[in-house]
Amino acid sequence: MSELIDNIQKRKELLKHMILQLHEGTAPEAVKKQLIKLLGKVPYNDVVEVEQELINEGLPQEEVLKLCDIHTIALDGVLDHTEAKIAPPGHPVHTFKEENRALRKEVQALEQLYAEVKNIKDEYQLSGILNEIHQHFNALTDVEKHYLRKEYLLFPFLEKHGVTGPPTVMWGKHDETRELLKAAIEALSAGDEISVEEATTLTDLVLSPASKAIEDMIGKEEEILFPMCLDTLSESEWYEIERQSIEYGFCLYDPTVQWKPEGIEIKEAVSEEAGRIQLPSGSFNVIELMTVLNTIPFDMTFVDKEDRVRYFTQGRERIFARSRAILGRKVQQCHPPSSVGIVEKILDDFKSGSEDHAAFWINLKEKFIHIEYFALRSEEGDYLGTLEVSQDLTEKRKLEGEQRLLQYRKGSS
Repeated sequence: MSELIDNIQKRKELLKHMILQLHEGTAPEAVKKQLIKLLGKVPYNDVVEVEQELINEGLPQEEVLKLCDIHTIALDGVLDHTEAKIAPPGHPVHTFKEENRALRKEVQALEQLYAEVKNIKDEYQLSGILNEIHQHFNALTDVEKHYLRKEYLLFPFLEKHGVTGPPTVMWGKHDETRELLKAAIEALSAGDEISVEEATTLTDLVLSPASKAIEDMIGKEEEILFPMCLDTLSESEWYEIERQSIEYGFCLYDPTVQWKPEGIEIKEAVSEEAGRIQLPSGSFNVIELMTVLNTIPFDMTFVDKEDRVRYFTQGRERIFARSRAILGRKVQQCHPPSSVGIVEKILDDFKSGSEDHAAFWINLKEKFIHIEYFALRSEEGDYLGTLEVSQDLTEKRKLEGEQRLLQYRKGSS
């Protein structure tokens, strides 16, 4: 029968009819069987076009959002990706997919921990398992950067091409996931004294729905959104998305390749001279400033007034590993749960004005490491953020006597 339905318009009309069946309450598995029997594989772009037509014909977007997950179940394994394009490393879609791989690992780890919670018999072990779950949820909150890049970089370009349905529906699903994640984090933060029975209920009603929402969105992206976007957007549009992505940061993944499309003239927005950063005591261009910051003999990390990591130096010899995946992330989520309370205390003291500086020193792999936190304030005294400065003082602690400028020789330190 599938050979008879080779007319594109007829195929789309049949697909539309089956989607409307879902909206009328037909079980998704039943619709799935019909799709396989009558259509075999369904081109992913047909699904996008049909849902866009349904919205244009008056089906409320809220209704599409409400039944979005049912569509996913019905279309699982039915969509045809044989003609889908492949994004090269560094391309925004490649980066999105690598982030999805990292998110899936977190979700899979959580699913194993959920099973442990349900099988646990000793409440003494529960605290450790909940602590692990909390750490994985802290990692999952990094999905915010993934969603923001979709919402503010990818969706606007789709809308310019007249594709408004999928962006609207997906943005709504993002917001639902945000609320689920927020509830999960709040529940885990308040769960110091929780019984095994309460932990099982928490897992079923709060934690599992949050992690499943992320897993479901990954499926929607890779089955429909990304193939459609690769067919729709031009190389120059993708390059604009790639150039602006760093402003939002990356999710649990740091791209290792900078992608540039071939055959497209890249125009710099400003000349080097016009683009100098003017400060009260002088100026830099961006390359000069970046080189100066990366040459300073210590690591610096800037956390803004909203507690989000915004910048770190990239010197030759880093003391603590950093990746661009932390950019835009809450600094509390970059620390293990055991030290979050201390971090919060330091930030609260800086914000209140009761302290401006905190210093620590540790022995790390036979090195003496000095770590300082500085409150950054405007001339009016407003809190702007915190600067973390870490320095390896191992060799400097050995210095004795003097080494004057006139005694300079090659190799002196």
